[in-house]
Amino acid sequence: MKLLSLNKVVLSALFSTIALTACVDNAPTVEKSETTEQQAQRIAKQTLIIDTHIDVPYRLEDEYEDVSKATEKGDFDYPRAVAGGLNAPFMSIYIPSKLQKTGGSKVLADQLIDGIESIVNQSPDKFALAYSTQQIKDNFAKGIISLPMGMENGSPIEGELANLQHFYERGIRYITLAHAKANHISDSSYDENRPAQGLTGFGKTLIVEMNKVGIMVDISHVSDQAFYQVMEISKVPVIASHSSARFFTPGFERNMSDDMIKLLAKNGGVIQMTFSGIFTSKKFRAQSALYKVAKAAFIAANKLDEELEADKNKIDAFEDDYTSEKPWEVGSLDLVLDHFEHVINLVGIEHVGIGSDFDGVDGILPKALKDVATYPNLIAGLLARGYCESDIEKLLSGNLMRVWQQVEKYAAEHNT
Repeated sequence: MKLLSLNKVVLSALFSTIALTACVDNAPTVEKSETTEQQAQRIAKQTLIIDTHIDVPYRLEDEYEDVSKATEKGDFDYPRAVAGGLNAPFMSIYIPSKLQKTGGSKVLADQLIDGIESIVNQSPDKFALAYSTQQIKDNFAKGIISLPMGMENGSPIEGELANLQHFYERGIRYITLAHAKANHISDSSYDENRPAQGLTGFGKTLIVEMNKVGIMVDISHVSDQAFYQVMEISKVPVIASHSSARFFTPGFERNMSDDMIKLLAKNGGVIQMTFSGIFTSKKFRAQSALYKVAKAAFIAANKLDEELEADKNKIDAFEDDYTSEKPWEVGSLDLVLDHFEHVINLVGIEHVGIGSDFDGVDGILPKALKDVATYPNLIAGLLARGYCESDIEKLLSGNLMRVWQQVEKYAAEHNT
């Protein structure tokens, strides 16, 4: 038994030495005097960083600020992006689910895209549009921040495949099939109503056409059934633009289960990890369940309608009062890193990336990851946990670029 224990110690030491050697080999530029924080800052400045989900367009639609300068509100602006080393934030063209009933999804999507084009036109020395992986690389080489775009909620397609081509031409490079409610494409993980039992017939056709056009399929927000149907249909890797590991939040369907993550990876895809306690914290999920009951009671007692603006303001005020007494669990950097490591241990570092959900989570963010200036904190955390620079570079952008390039290649070969 003693000999067996000794062998285990020797093997453990051997594997640790191999891992350490690999880290040293992959990071020859590290100076002996360089601290972890300094190394993280250097990596952030030298490496292409892509974040696949930042809700700037809808934030500015609600209340405009000039993001080419330092802003008082929000999680994103140019100075903070430069400080954090962010090079390619996907601007989320977010479409509220309520428009699926009232109409206007396509109109709003075009307006939000117009807004991003205006930002670029006003500050061409700071921002540039990016419709391809090559443009991402070119802008990075020039020191300009790329603003690629993804559509959060496929409702602007409005059942017309011609609109898919329209939005491709306008720069949309991924589509989140649904949002908070089932739509004409897919059921939603948030919606108890599952009319399609996954994807609709049109949704299944849309996946095929997205592959051909060159738009990445995003399975964040969709129901589990819809996810598995997407995986059967898509001929190219798919992404989860902003999701986390359900392992830490049992029962929260919005996050991905281990089996789903394994299948996503088998398909070559990437899960882009969120930072907010909404997704990472089991405690937040418990708080959220209690708040949902309290909110429902408040709405019923006051006979309010969430669709009416005046009533919505009353509900928002109720939430402010409620959370001032019972603050939300915002999560922590360590908890976010735990989510990353869970996926890495499950399927490898080649299938994980960043989808923070900045500007989309109402400030429910860890202090160490509170805005786009804080990516070096994430990098420092990964370094402290023993990850090599070459692996961290995959996580920061390499994995997403690989998937995007595969989607581009397939479309070039099949879009005839």
